[in-house]
Amino acid sequence: MKSLLLLFLAALPFAAFSADRPNILMIAVDDLRPQLGCYGQSQIHSPNLDRLASQGTLFQRAYCMVPTCGASRASLMTSIRPAPKRFVTHLAYAEKDAPGITTLNTHLKENGYHTVSNGKIFHHPEDSAIGWTEPAWRPSPGKPGATAPEDMPKKKAANGPEKSSGQNKGKGKGKGAAKKGKPERGVPYEISPLEDHQLSDGLVAEKTIKDLRRLKDQDQPFFIAAGFFKPHLPFIAPKKYWDLYPEDSIKLPSNYHAPKDAPAESIHNSGELRAYKGIPKTGPLPEDMALNMIRGYQACVSFTDAQIGKVLEELDRLGLTENTIVILWGDHGWNLGEHTLWCKHSCYETSMQVPLIIRAPGFKGGLKTAGLTELIDVYPTLCELAGVPTPAHVQGRSFVPLMKTPGMQWKEQAIGRFMAGDTLRTEEHRFTEYSNNQGQPTARMLYDHTRDPAENINLSEQPAQAETVEQLTARLRSAKGKDGDLPVKK
Repeated sequence: MKSLLLLFLAALPFAAFSADRPNILMIAVDDLRPQLGCYGQSQIHSPNLDRLASQGTLFQRAYCMVPTCGASRASLMTSIRPAPKRFVTHLAYAEKDAPGITTLNTHLKENGYHTVSNGKIFHHPEDSAIGWTEPAWRPSPGKPGATAPEDMPKKKAANGPEKSSGQNKGKGKGKGAAKKGKPERGVPYEISPLEDHQLSDGLVAEKTIKDLRRLKDQDQPFFIAAGFFKPHLPFIAPKKYWDLYPEDSIKLPSNYHAPKDAPAESIHNSGELRAYKGIPKTGPLPEDMALNMIRGYQACVSFTDAQIGKVLEELDRLGLTENTIVILWGDHGWNLGEHTLWCKHSCYETSMQVPLIIRAPGFKGGLKTAGLTELIDVYPTLCELAGVPTPAHVQGRSFVPLMKTPGMQWKEQAIGRFMAGDTLRTEEHRFTEYSNNQGQPTARMLYDHTRDPAENINLSEQPAQAETVEQLTARLRSAKGKDGDLPVKK
């Protein structure tokens, strides 16, 4: 009896303290590249994300760890770097690749937070299930009008976007290259006749709004993670979002070609896209199809922006804004024809760079920072802002100092990888080294972002760059993730 009483008394200060902690609303967006108004992309209609950026801090050079969803999310939620055998594909599990490591949601739950997962946070909804106070929720494709990212339209692709039947079915994401014998998916883009609330991201917004209303008055702070599916393929959105982008306003990227002297290892066949109906299995897309792909992607960005706006407006209406941290991130970039590439799955800037915005109580808004940041930094940042201890395993670095002083000296590099490639981003360069199964280098890339931000000329084999290549090679090999470098059970 005495021991039980002591345990009860010991818990009282923690309970009182946790009630005063800020709430956390974490917004994850699948396949969202930093092509937003707040990033200087004036052709994109993203008023709600732009407003969030005007109230918080926008990270101009934030990077994912792996440009594929499952691996990227597992790395972010554990704050552990990927390695050749850890966080590799879109099917990665945090709890399988890093067993024994406490994930972000679990850590917050253990420190007094009521944790909720809506939509897509981990790639697998059952991953790290112990870390959610309530079972992870996703919209059901079986309900009328509800579409998940894998739902496939049934109509045949034509010269322009088609209207969706609204009830689509299909299976998971493709990888970097199409596989023979796989069933073909539906068309990659079309106009949906449904209303916002009938589509998956509309349902995610509605569920999140209900949770905000339900949890706003409880003594326990909440951590609500809302994962939006679009702009993931297929590009399905209501007509009003397509209408924001007239057909004659859409242009192909200026570098709709492979970089000069780029190694073959750096260019893939965009297999995730090739699996859709109407898409040629190899070679460039027909121009009208490529233009519709770009238009559809932009329409889906605006559709998801509108759903996020509804959630943020409800946060304001409920009076929760002043005590809620809001953080938004994309899990990786996306290629819209740059270097002939579509989808992600590459070590180019377009695959690695992500949007990252955070608004926190007590911090000045409307700030921008060019400090190099990585998605593994999200975990320790939220720990610091929430006033909970940061676990010893964490490899990221809290970027709270950048929220106070955006122009301060920060990280010297951001490091990521995809399959055989390890890539390093510095202030001036992106350097990538490809290796074979034995770990022996096979190819490399060097791009000078001060002169060539679009990465059109590979400088790695030019004699004048030999010293730079040598220095960056050493830095990359020293800092990249290794399979045996963590206290992770095998």
